[in-house]
Order: sequence, then C-alpha cells, then structure tokens
Amino acid sequence: MKQLLILSGKGGTGKTTVAGAMIRLSQVRACADCDVDAPNLHLIMKYEGEGIRSDYFGLPKAFINENVCTMCGLCSEMCRFNAVDVNEKTTVNQFACEGCGLCEAICPVDAIEMRATVAGDLRLFDDIEKGVFSTAQLRMGNGTSGLLVTQVKNQLKKAAADAEFAIIDGSPGIGCPVIASMTGADTVLVVTEPSMSGFSDMTRILDTAKGLRAETAVCVNKADLNPEITDRIRTYCKERKVPYVGEIPYDPLAVKAVNDGLTIADVNCPAGDAVREIFEKVMKIFEGGRK
Repeated sequence: MKQLLILSGKGGTGKTTVAGAMIRLSQVRACADCDVDAPNLHLIMKYEGEGIRSDYFGLPKAFINENVCTMCGLCSEMCRFNAVDVNEKTTVNQFACEGCGLCEAICPVDAIEMRATVAGDLRLFDDIEKGVFSTAQLRMGNGTSGLLVTQVKNQLKKAAADAEFAIIDGSPGIGCPVIASMTGADTVLVVTEPSMSGFSDMTRILDTAKGLRAETAVCVNKADLNPEITDRIRTYCKERKVPYVGEIPYDPLAVKAVNDGLTIADVNCPAGDAVREIFEKVMKIFEGGRK
C-alpha cells in the first residue's frame, strides 16, 4: 500500500481540511487520521459511532498492594515524577506515573507491581461505500503517541490490504507521532499558512522529511492573507527544489463548509477550486513516485 501523507508543521493551517478534500477527490478506499491527540477527520468524512474498538496499551503504571505495603515512604522519596504519595496509605497518581519501574525495583517488601494500562482507543471503520478508515484517541495524560500512530497505520494496512494507496492525515509538529506518520510514506504534502510561525514550522517539517528521505511538496492555505510571506514560502521552496503545488485563498465559504461537516471539495467555492488544482499536481508527483 502506497501512502500520501498530509502534514503541516503547526496546528491551524488547514491540514485536515485539505486532507478531507483530497480523500473526497481521490475516492480513495483507505484513509487514516494519525493525529491521535486530537483526531477530527471523521467529522467531515461522516464516520459515526465507535466502529471496531480495541484498547491500546502504553507504558505500564505502578500499582500498590496495600496488604503488603509497610508505608516506608521510599518509593515516594525516590520518585522523580512525584507520582507516589504516602499519607494514610500509599497511592499512585496514574496521570503522573511515567512507568519507569524504579519504585518496583527498590520496594523492600515487593509491594509494587508494574501493570499494563490502557492508554488509548483504536478505532476502525469498514464501510462498503466509503472504504476503510483507521484512527485512534490517546487518553489524557498518556504518552507513546508515536507507537499509537504506528498501530493506526498497521491496522489500516491489515484491514485494507487490497487498497492500492491510502491518504493519511498526520499530526501537527515534528515530534514522535509525525515521525511515525512519515515512516513508510511515499509522498508528504505540507500544508502551511502565510505567517511567521507557519513559515518557521514549515521549514522544520521539511528538514524532518529530508532526514527521513521522504518526498515532499508544499501548498499554502489562506495564501492571500499575507502575500509577502506567501511569496517568501514560494521562493524558499524554489531554492530548496521542493515542489510548490499551489495556493488556497481564504474563503468564508470554506469555513462554512467545514462547520457544516463537509469538505471543501463538496461545495462550489474558490477554496474548493484551488484544492482541485493542487490535488491534480500532488497526484502527478505521487503517481511518479509509485512507478
């Protein structure tokens, strides 16, 4: 399965808006939302309900056997995360516990056990008309989001094994979930915006992609809000020999479409027209990389 990944470098650029439009235009039979901290692609793709749910187990957490614990306080004293409290009884704050296992190792009476805990919820939708959609939601206070992203992609590939290619909506930033999303991707479309932070974060995600040897392209959303920075982005891409595939204007009709639970490819508007042109250019790059 070949993968077209949509990234942004920062939040709020319109990454998911563009991803939803490209899923609609391509009529792809396999897609995923790898923004496991705040997934929302399902809202505009109309996947409702829980789908096929499965637990994601992250780092183990410490649990105290009160019948064995002598309340010596050593675990609380040595915990650098201040996750263990000794008062009337010894308790562990599951949100603060990082699963390092030190308390278990030093407990003089073996009253502490590290247990696997549910850190997220995987969701898989298999619709006859829409195809396969994979996503997940990381539970509050949990880490290892990169591993959860990998599981989102693995369940997509398993459930849609016959799909020729997939479109994946990634996470903002350049951290573990982005790197996990980028691993195995054939083409990465970076959706940026004409702001100082948008430009800065675009350069960081392009550097990350270069380090992972991923083929990239760039488009600018809300391009007409700051023509000067849009031109700066265009020039930067030309100097770096990164394909610059187009610009999407700020469009109140696009905002209304998203608020109505639609993609901008579903409505007749300037943003929708622009994303159609971008889609054609991106698919030429993607098809070229698939040969």
